Formats: sequence, C-alpha cells, structure tokens
Amino acid sequence: MSLAVLMLLEGSFPAMGGAERQLETLARALLAQGYAVSVLVPRLHPGQPAGSDRHGPLPVFRIAYPQVRLFGTLVLLLRLAWFLVARRHEYDAIHVHIAHNMGAVASLVGRLLGKPVVVKFSGWWEQEKGCLRPAGGAGAALARWMLRRASAVQGISTRIIAELAARGFSPRRLHWLPNGVPMDRFASIRRPPGGCVPPTVLFVGRLVPEKGLDTLLAAWAQARRPPGWRLRLVGEGPLRAALEAQARALGIAGSVELPGQSERVEEDLARADLGVLPSRFEGLSNTLLEGMAAGLPMLASRISGNEDFVVPGRNGWLFEPGDVAGLAAALSAAMALPAAARQTMGEAARADVLAKASVPAVIGQLLPLYRGTKA
Repeated sequence: MSLAVLMLLEGSFPAMGGAERQLETLARALLAQGYAVSVLVPRLHPGQPAGSDRHGPLPVFRIAYPQVRLFGTLVLLLRLAWFLVARRHEYDAIHVHIAHNMGAVASLVGRLLGKPVVVKFSGWWEQEKGCLRPAGGAGAALARWMLRRASAVQGISTRIIAELAARGFSPRRLHWLPNGVPMDRFASIRRPPGGCVPPTVLFVGRLVPEKGLDTLLAAWAQARRPPGWRLRLVGEGPLRAALEAQARALGIAGSVELPGQSERVEEDLARADLGVLPSRFEGLSNTLLEGMAAGLPMLASRISGNEDFVVPGRNGWLFEPGDVAGLAAALSAAMALPAAARQTMGEAARADVLAKASVPAVIGQLLPLYRGTKA
C-alpha cells in the first residue's frame, strides 16, 4: 500500500540537533522502503531558500514569514494551515517532530481534513519551554487542546507518557515509541577480548549544564579507579574551560581528556569500554541509545528515557541525577568488572536497543499510526 508522509519540524533543516537527525534517519529509511516522504519547516535563516528545495533525496519546503515577534508567528501558522489544506492531496499522514505551535496547528487541521497526525513529545523541551510548562498560561493551554486533536501521540519515554496522560491526553492515543537507531552504523564494532587500551569511560554530547558533567568529574575523582583508566568527554560547549579547571582542581586532569567535537563518533565508541550519561534531564538521549547500540554498558542517571533502557545488572547502572557518591560507586563497580563481564553486558545493551529502538522496529510501529489504524 502506497503512503506519503509529511514530516513537520518546527526547527531548522538540515541541522545537527537530535530532532533533525531523527527526522532524517526515519525519512531516509521510509524512502528506502518505497514510501514517499517530504519535509515541511519554517524558513529560519535568510541564507536558506524559501519554498521548495531538496536535501539529498528529500523534498523540503520552507515557509517564509516575517521575523517579527508574535506577528511573525501568526503569519507562519496561517501559512502552515493554508499549505496543509492546499496540498492535502499530496500527503496521507503528518508526523510532527516537535510538539509546539506548528504541531498544534497541524493536529487541528489534520483532524478537520481526516488525515492521521502523529505528534512526538520528546520531554524536557516541552516541559521546560513548550506547551507543558507549568507557567505557560492561556497560550500553552490552547496548544495542548489543539495537540490533543492528533490521531496519535508519540512519547519517547514512559515518563513522558505518564505526564501526557496527566495533562489530559487520551490514553488510547498515547504510544511509547523511542527514537530509532540506525544499527548498521555500529554493526562492525568489535572490542579486544581483554578490553580497550587504555581502558576508557566515554561521554559524548554537548558540554552544557544540563548534562551534569560537573557531577561526573567529582565522581571520577572519588571513584576507585584501577591503574590506566581514563575518562573522555567528547564534544564542545560553553563549559569546556570550566570543566578543564575543575579537573585540574580535583587533581584528575591527567586521566581526563576533552578532545573536542568528533566527526567519527563510531570510532570513539569503538575505543571505549563503558559509556556514561550523567544528565540532569533528558527526553531520551540519542547518546544513550547509540552507546548501547555500539555494545557499551551504560552508567546513566535515573531520568526520563534512561530508566526505560538501562537495567541494572543486565546492561548498565543507574544513579540519581546529581548524586556524586552514587555515580562514583557505579564507576567503581563498572571498572572493577572483568572485561568479559563488561562485554556480556554490552551485548545485552545492543540486543535491547535492537529489539526496542532499531529503525525497523520503530518504523514497524509508526506505519499503522500513519495509516490511522491505531488511533
């Protein structure tokens, strides 16, 4: 059965953010299976062309609007509604990748047109800045009312699903459906039987406050570290200088590396024995899923998303966010394990992501939602 999916993103495309990368991953996989996919985004930067464009095999349409606060938003939403109505014969379903104002309009228009609309909630952004924020007022309440018109709501963690149910979303329309991981990127990773040399704990991500990296460095200083172990923080961000200063103050600079942004994350993952994600909040981290897909046992804070995938004793360790002593204990236990035991846990991590979050598994659950058969 043919199917044309319109991917809607209230953000820049193409870009390197998690929502943008996930959209492109799913879109390319759907194209490979013979489905039609197009992308609809606002024109956020003057250097981007307005109207029709392409990104590789993907048709992209950017809606132009005046960059004037409030008035510009109104124009954007009206032009979005007109686009969805005028081109209603060109798509069968809409997948909203950020649940915000454009997603709210798409949910309402899709309902009026009889089109299936899948709205994705990623968690922390909606809760801190978007329509789920406590002080959102009438505007956020209206957006929630419109988003509840969607035929299906995708929450990427069970905690987000519970939050949405508490905010009045129909339980029968709520679906726990994590981000999809392209497993083929990590299929060739094989580690030496005795572990990597030097043995390495790896963090990949932005060097920003919400990632909890100050907690990680404090815990690294407290942990019982066998000789030779190192901690690599791969990424860039505004906290780089502060983290380097903290490492020096704690006396651990010799075992901590900050190599900067990496264009070869798969190679970084292949040269690590353990992955760590000490975030204070997330929706569902791509870093977590990619680390597990690469066969790494993960040490992760007990927050949304992490607790759905990390099973202590099977594929990793959980600790409370901001808990230096708890993370230090987890690091000590993980580094004390024989390499063979760590690799057994890593293979369990890989198997869990393959079953729950591989791209084929995710698309297999999305296709019925696109067709409106699980609304």
